[in-house]
Amino acid sequence: MNFTISRESLLQPLQLVSGAVERRHTLPILANVLLRVSEGSLWLTGTDLEVELMASVSLSGAFSEGSITVPAKKLLDIVRGLPEEVSIIFEIKDNKAILKAQRAKYTLSTLSADDYPNLEDWQGESEFEISQGNLKYLIDSVQFSMAQQDVRYYLNGMSLETSDNEIRTVATDGHRLAMAAMPYNASTLPQKQVIIPRKGVLEISRLIEDNDTNIKVQVGSNHIRVFSNLFIFTSKLVDGRFPDYNRVVPKDTDKGLVVNRNAIKSAFSRAMILTNEKFKGVRLNLEQNELKITANNPEQEQAEEIIEVNYDGEPLEIGFNVVYLIDALNVLESNSVIFKLSDSNASALVQGMNIKNDELVEDETSQYVIMPMRL
Repeated sequence: MNFTISRESLLQPLQLVSGAVERRHTLPILANVLLRVSEGSLWLTGTDLEVELMASVSLSGAFSEGSITVPAKKLLDIVRGLPEEVSIIFEIKDNKAILKAQRAKYTLSTLSADDYPNLEDWQGESEFEISQGNLKYLIDSVQFSMAQQDVRYYLNGMSLETSDNEIRTVATDGHRLAMAAMPYNASTLPQKQVIIPRKGVLEISRLIEDNDTNIKVQVGSNHIRVFSNLFIFTSKLVDGRFPDYNRVVPKDTDKGLVVNRNAIKSAFSRAMILTNEKFKGVRLNLEQNELKITANNPEQEQAEEIIEVNYDGEPLEIGFNVVYLIDALNVLESNSVIFKLSDSNASALVQGMNIKNDELVEDETSQYVIMPMRL
């Protein structure tokens, strides 16, 4: 096996697939990237047994077919460090990979391609096409609410749901819940709900661009696969049932606080400076068209700030983890937001507000439920 390729042509797909490679693994071959030359193209594959990334590039120079695995990080560092526009000659000799570029020569260890694991072939049970920008919105609107290493393993990921003419994503860590939905008019989608693991969610978000280019998503019983012009990404699914999140979405909210998103986000950020480092709690005191934000810490330091809001309900005092509030405000894009509340022990529902026919109306495409804290 050998091929000749420009540095830039090799660098882009190599950077793509290296994201799936696990550097610290009990199986040495999982630190390697699989290189396969077939039918005039170089295919690169990286996997950690949970996710798999494949990318390809056409070869215009001389080549011979074959496959081999080489250390992913070392190969990436070498290619990245080479001068721009340089031509790279890659060949296998005595079970070693040899890279030549101008007057430089690098020899890397190899492992047999036959031993490289691949996520088994599977049939997709449903598939749909969606723009990269829309899929990125659905993921980025909720992924910050995924749990990390929770014993409830089904929370360590994101729920992806399809139903008739809608695609929905949901994530929760048990203290907050994020939901985003988007209409789908290209066809009628089957009723399906799967859980994409945390690493898979973060990889898809890293790979896709915020543009109108369509990608294909294929969902099976145990895997999900995303096809683009640049890569094929596959992830195992979490084997579990996502909780019935509709039961925790506040229904009887009789109080609505409407406020400028940037103003309240800035106030929360300033208050967070003097919160307890462990609990990050802030106290909200609501009066007629006025919100007082209070934070303190064990050093007897205190932050207090009053901002103008649109609120005409009864006085209310409630506490929240300020990080959860800021996370939700960071992903909302509207100028105004609404906090729907009922009492000091009930969760808040946070949504954006958009202007329609000269009126502010609620935007239900993304919603955030945040549990209160006792302070």
